[in-house]
Amino acid sequence: MKVYQTKDIKNIAIIGNSGSGKTTLAEAMLFESGLIKRRGTIESGNTVTDYFPVEKEYGYSVFPTVFSFEWKDKMMNFIDCPGADDFIGGVITALNVTETALMVIHAANGIGVGTINQFHYTEDLNKPVVFVINQMDNEKADYDNTLAEMKEMWGNKVVPIQYPIGSGSSFEGIVDVLKQKMYKWKPGATAPDVMDIPDNEKARADELYKVLLEAAAENDEELMEKYFEQGTLSEEEMRDGIQKGLIDRSIFPVFCVSAAKNMGVHRVMNFLSTVAPSPDQMPAPKNTEGKEVKPDPNAPTSLFVFKTTVEPHIGEISYFKVMSGTVREGDDLINANRGSKERLAQIFSVAGQIRNKVEEMQAGNIGAAVKLKDVRTGDTLNAKGVDNKFDFIKYPEPRYRRAIKPLNEANAEKLNEALTRMHAEDPTLISEISKELKQTIVSGQGEFHLKTLKWRLENNDKIEVEFQEPKIPYRETITKAARADYRHKKQSGGAGQFGEVHLIVEPYSEGMPMPDVYKFNGQEIKVQVRDVQEIELEWGGKLVFVNSIVGGSIDSRFMPAILKGIMSRMEQGPLTGSYARDVRVIVYDGKMHPVDSNEISFMLAGRNAFSTAFKNAGPKILEPIYDVTVSLPSEYMGDVMSDLQTRRALIMGMDRDKYLEKIKARVPLKEMSSYATSLSSITGGRASFTMKFAAYELVPPDIQEKLLKEYEASEKE
Repeated sequence: MKVYQTKDIKNIAIIGNSGSGKTTLAEAMLFESGLIKRRGTIESGNTVTDYFPVEKEYGYSVFPTVFSFEWKDKMMNFIDCPGADDFIGGVITALNVTETALMVIHAANGIGVGTINQFHYTEDLNKPVVFVINQMDNEKADYDNTLAEMKEMWGNKVVPIQYPIGSGSSFEGIVDVLKQKMYKWKPGATAPDVMDIPDNEKARADELYKVLLEAAAENDEELMEKYFEQGTLSEEEMRDGIQKGLIDRSIFPVFCVSAAKNMGVHRVMNFLSTVAPSPDQMPAPKNTEGKEVKPDPNAPTSLFVFKTTVEPHIGEISYFKVMSGTVREGDDLINANRGSKERLAQIFSVAGQIRNKVEEMQAGNIGAAVKLKDVRTGDTLNAKGVDNKFDFIKYPEPRYRRAIKPLNEANAEKLNEALTRMHAEDPTLISEISKELKQTIVSGQGEFHLKTLKWRLENNDKIEVEFQEPKIPYRETITKAARADYRHKKQSGGAGQFGEVHLIVEPYSEGMPMPDVYKFNGQEIKVQVRDVQEIELEWGGKLVFVNSIVGGSIDSRFMPAILKGIMSRMEQGPLTGSYARDVRVIVYDGKMHPVDSNEISFMLAGRNAFSTAFKNAGPKILEPIYDVTVSLPSEYMGDVMSDLQTRRALIMGMDRDKYLEKIKARVPLKEMSSYATSLSSITGGRASFTMKFAAYELVPPDIQEKLLKEYEASEKE
C-alpha cells in the first residue's frame, strides 16, 4: 500500500438510526473496493465490520469499526458506527476523529430519534454531513416523504443530488442531477447502464439541477459571479462549491441507494472521494493547552489513540489518528499520559479483522498498532521533545446503572479486570467499586448496553454474573444545633483509658458566620475559636472542625484523635449508615487524666459524643437529585409528563429545539432506576433523555421513615 499524503485522505463516520443499513452499506463499499470478494450479511454473521461475537449474537453493531481501502487514488478511512442510542459513545468517538459524517436514513422508516440525536453531535462538532437514503428496495420505501421529513427538519440545506426511479421491488434506477445522467440496473445486475436522462424525467431533473447549481454557487463569490455571467457552472466547479458548502454546513447533499443490492453505492464512493474534505481542509484540533495542532506531515509526530480492543490470538489493538507529523514502522514514541516509551514495531491499515501492513502514515491518516505495552483509549503518543496531549472527546453522563456481582465470589478479581478492560474499549461503560454502598456499580447508556456487557462477560470471559438493584448513595445531615458530651472510661488493671469530650454540632453552609455564644436549655456556652479545619469530604460537602478548648481541659495533641473519631462516624452516619455531610463541630470542653488519657480514648469519646449530638440535631436524610432532559415528539408529551410525576419529578420547564420537544425536570436518582426502559416503552423508542447530577436534597418525611425502618431491620439481621 502506497503512502498517502494528507490531502488525499478522507476520514468518514457512517452514522444513522439502528436498522438503517449502515453495516450493509459498509459491506457493499468493501466489495466495490475489491478488498473483499464476497459480501457478507448481518443474518449470516459474516460482515467485515460486525465481527465481534456479541455483534453476531444480537445482530447489531456494538463497537465503532474502522475499515479502510484505496479508491481513485485516495485513502478512504471509514468508521461504521452503532445505531442504537445505548452505544452512542461509538458515534461520538468516530465523529471526533473523522472529518465527514455519512448519515444513513431508512427509506421506509424515515428519521428516527437516533438520527436526530446523532445529527445534534454533528452540529456540536461542526462536521459536514452527507445523507444517504438507503433501502430503496424496501416494499414501504418512500423517498419523497423521507426527503420532505428531512427538509422539514433541516431546511433547504438538504439538497438532493439524486432521486430514485421506482421503489420497493420496482426500484430500478437513479437520476443523478450533478452528473446529469441516469443509472439503470437490469434485474440481478450490480453494474448499471449509464444513459442520458430521458425526456419524461427531464423537467424534474432540471428543477433539481437548478437548486443544486444555486446552492453550489452560493458558497463562493467567484462561482456566484460565474453563475450570473454564464447561467451555469461546470461539474468540477459545482463540486468545488458543494465541498465549500459541506465544510461550512450550508449544504447537506442527498443520495439514494439500495446497499443490500449494491445499487448506487459506487457513485456515493466516487462523490466522497472527490468532494468530502480532507483533514487539512477542516479546522485543526486543539491540544489540552488550547493550541491548534495542524495535520502537517512535516511537523513533529503526535498520535491520538481513540480506540482499543482485545482480540483473541492477537491481544490488544490500538487504533490511532496521526494528528501531526509522519509515523513510521519501528518509531519510538513517548506516551504523554503515562511517560512510558512505546515502539510501533508494525503499523496497519485495517478493515475489521483484515490488517494490511504499511511502512508509514502521514498526518490525518487512521491506522492501528498491536501489542503496545501501556497504551489506553485517549492516550497521546509523541515523538521525543513534543508535549502534545489531546482530550477532545467528551462522552455523555451514564443513564442506567446496576449493581453487578459474580455468582462465584472467587471470580471477583477477574470480573473487575474484565470491567476495566471493557471501559477501555467503550468509555461510556463505567464501573466503580463503591466502598459506601458495598457494591460494584456498572453504569451505561441503557438496558441494552448493560445486557450486552453481561453477555460478553458470560460468553467471552466465562464469568457468570447477576445484576441487582443498586443502592442509593444517600447522605445524612442535621437541621439544628445540638450539644452532647461523652466520657470514655475503662479500667482493667494496669494502664486504663480515659477521655471526655464536650461538643456542639450544627448544620453548615458555605460562608456562614461563627456564633460567639450558643444556648441550650437556658445554659449559655461561650465559644473562643483557637483553630478551624475545613475538610472537603470525598463524598461531597464539608466537615468544619473547630477547636474551642480553653484552659487546657484537653491537650491539643488529642484533637486529631477526636477529629478521627468524628470522621469515622461521618463515614457511617447514625441514621442509615450513609455518609454525613455539611456539619460544623465545635469541641469546647472536656477532661483528661494525667496517666490514662491516650489517643484511642479521645477518638472513642469524640465519636460517641458526635453520634449523640447528631441524633439530637434534627437529623435528615438527603437523596441525590438529577437534572433530566427528555427529548421527544410532541404527541407523547402528556404520557411522559404523567410518568415523570409518578417519579416525584419537579418539572422545571418545557422547551423546543428545531427538532423535538424537551421536558426539563429534577428527579430523584431512586426513581430513575428503570427509566430508560419505561421511556422506550411509552414512546415506542422515539424519545431519549440525558441525566446529570444536580444536588442533594431532603427526602420527604414518609420516605425518611421508610428508610430508617429498613436500616433498622437490616442492622438486626
